Amino acid sequence: MPYGTKWRRHCRAFHEHFHANAIHKYLPIQVKETQALLRRLLTTPQNFMHHIRHTFASTIMSVSYGLPVLESNDPYITLAEEALRGVAEAGIPGTFLVDLLPVLKYVPSWFPGAGFKRKAAHHAVINAEAVGQPFKTVQRKMAEGTAIPCVLTSLLEEFPGNEELGQAEEELISRNTAAIAYNGFNHSKFFLAMAMYPEVLRKAQAEIDAVVGINRLPDFNDHPYLPYINAIIKEMMCWQLVLPLGFAHMATEDDEYDGYFIPKGTAVIGAAWSILHDPEVFEGPEEFRPERYLKDGQIDPSVRDPGVAAFGFDRRMCPGRYLSDNSLYSIVSSVLAVYNINAPVDESGKPNQLVVNYTSGLLSYPVLFNCTIKPRSKAAEFLIQGISD
Repeated sequence: MPYGTKWRRHCRAFHEHFHANAIHKYLPIQVKETQALLRRLLTTPQNFMHHIRHTFASTIMSVSYGLPVLESNDPYITLAEEALRGVAEAGIPGTFLVDLLPVLKYVPSWFPGAGFKRKAAHHAVINAEAVGQPFKTVQRKMAEGTAIPCVLTSLLEEFPGNEELGQAEEELISRNTAAIAYNGFNHSKFFLAMAMYPEVLRKAQAEIDAVVGINRLPDFNDHPYLPYINAIIKEMMCWQLVLPLGFAHMATEDDEYDGYFIPKGTAVIGAAWSILHDPEVFEGPEEFRPERYLKDGQIDPSVRDPGVAAFGFDRRMCPGRYLSDNSLYSIVSSVLAVYNINAPVDESGKPNQLVVNYTSGLLSYPVLFNCTIKPRSKAAEFLIQGISD
């Protein structure tokens, strides 16, 4: 969406519910979903990749729509992930010839070489359904008086700046704002990192035991006192980026950077991977080293923060980053408090060497891998079993 009044109105609506001082109201949802994850890992640990995706999806659907998510084959999540596949395919400039020759957008869809138009038509339908279906469900529940308070109900009841807009535009922005909040990114790289770097897992568990103890789970009050956990979260964002190239942007005016002329209309790629894997800034950038963010046992503010590139740039920076940070903290601290995560062992009982294999394209996440996830102790197992639904 080009920068302008329409974009600013969307951004304002999103910011209203996801800025740093607003997200505390979602903490109970995040705790609930984290505890559900712990129970699922106890029952079917081999399905950890599904469980982590389900946890993030369920969290954002509860926050945005107040809707529950089915354990499998949820219709809303199925639509959202299909929409993301379209983003992943079309989001890299040059994927289709029309990116280089815009005049091709005028050829009919039956014309040889115009397969991109048929794909675009398919994903236009998927996007409309992904945005419209949960919106209509919440509208119906609001009319019935059964809707659970959420971002969408708040927007529909009291849209920010509604004195400037008509009802139709308010509903359009509300529908888009709730839909864009869905984050289908795969966070299974946490399990991969812990299985590959057992010394990191041991240090994190030692910190949790010293600060929290073994008789309860970490909570958000412990956040300031767990610097190593916070360093792990930073390293997760930096180590293997979900969006290694970020999203491409377009120069709206002629510009110049470092002696290079950038004409208006040029696609500009932020190269987030290079920014967060610069060997002059990060020693051994390919290794998972949370210690790089610490100094004297505390977070070192002088180290380049992954947030400078992992969430986009400037006014286009992802406004949902604060919610994401809280979800990661809740999951990482709670899982490590009660579970050991190890590489699978061979017939002689020796750990197998895990190899990092990631998908290619706009979105990058680990391909299927194996690891063992077991409670740290009987006390940890009892703690998990004692979590109420």
